[in-house]
Amino acid sequence: MGVLKKRIKKLFRFKKGGASAGETTAQERASASTQDGDKAAYKRRLMRYRKRLLIRVVVIAVVVAAAALIIKTVAERWKYHDYKVLSSSTQEDTMSTSYAQMGDYLLKFTGDGAALLGENGKSIWNQSFDMSNPAADVCGSTAVVYDEQGTNMVMVNESGKLGEVSTDMPVLKARVASQGVVAAILEDGENTWINFYSTTGEQIATGKTRVDSPGYPVDLAVSPDGLLIMVSYLYIEDNRTTSYVAFYNFDNTGQSQMDNMVSGYTYEGTVTPQVQYLAEGKSVAFRDNGFVIYTGKQIPKVSCEVEVEQEIVSTFYNDRYVGMVFQSSDEDKKYTLVMYNTNGKKVFEENFSIEYSTVKISGDRIIMNNETQMCVFSLKGHEKFNGNLNEGRIHDVFKLDGNRYQVIVDSGIKTIKLS
Repeated sequence: MGVLKKRIKKLFRFKKGGASAGETTAQERASASTQDGDKAAYKRRLMRYRKRLLIRVVVIAVVVAAAALIIKTVAERWKYHDYKVLSSSTQEDTMSTSYAQMGDYLLKFTGDGAALLGENGKSIWNQSFDMSNPAADVCGSTAVVYDEQGTNMVMVNESGKLGEVSTDMPVLKARVASQGVVAAILEDGENTWINFYSTTGEQIATGKTRVDSPGYPVDLAVSPDGLLIMVSYLYIEDNRTTSYVAFYNFDNTGQSQMDNMVSGYTYEGTVTPQVQYLAEGKSVAFRDNGFVIYTGKQIPKVSCEVEVEQEIVSTFYNDRYVGMVFQSSDEDKKYTLVMYNTNGKKVFEENFSIEYSTVKISGDRIIMNNETQMCVFSLKGHEKFNGNLNEGRIHDVFKLDGNRYQVIVDSGIKTIKLS
């Protein structure tokens, strides 16, 4: 009997222990379930946080972009009404001195020589020569200074002299490429020649022109890479003035063509007094009734043509834009300034009143000036400044950076800041 009781107690203790183990497993399951719920809640909170953070980032980005746009718009439309002189550099004999913007510098040239001037007006280099009527053409940071109706041409860049050419006939016009090769129209009695020269003075190519074939060369341009020459000819046919624009290729493409001519375009009843290469592969021919844009690095073709009815007073350009000035019907603002991109699309049209002697694109500004007054437009057509400069007679104006300009006056060079 005592043994039986002992066995019953042992069995009871075993069952009690088993029940206790079962209860522990349920608690673990409840704990795991609670942990899963906590993880899900945590993930939901994390997602909500990330969403709020993303919204904040987007809002901040939109606000910053809007603020930048507002600042840019205000800056673009801001008009200056005054200026202050930052520095002056005295130059002797500015009456017989000419200037051209060459890269980040000014090229100063006279009949006695040329000099490259830094922003402070000090010479970086000087080059002597003897010319009676010097003129210059610039391509980027390279230039040719030539003697109109003379026989001397000097090629320079930002480091100094590149080369020199002496011709047998008087030079009417010369144009330079970025590496210093030069094309020139030479006069030979009733005939004219178009010659192409290397920087060493070697004649690369030559072509004789006559009034009847292909016409009188009015203007020429050289592509920046020096591989193509563009020439505008003028001739009379059936008592009708006709222009002919020809392209000569001195790369492999032109070797198989007669006289290296790869394309040509005839414009009856018009005069084409000016041709110019813009960026690589694009050029423009200004006609008396508009302009033509050509595209092609090897065989230029007409890409767009703009015709106008008004009389063209002036033309100007840079690598990306072509501009013209017309007489306006507005009595208060007698001129109209119209800008196009190189696809022929009109960018803006604005009237203005200044009686200008020079108009050009310098940097990111259109600058007009006469002897006492300067007018500046942005490339989007907003007038930035229009006023008198009380610094002496103005010869020329060039854009530096920001709202700083170099002004060539009788006494020398003034660096001014619009305010």
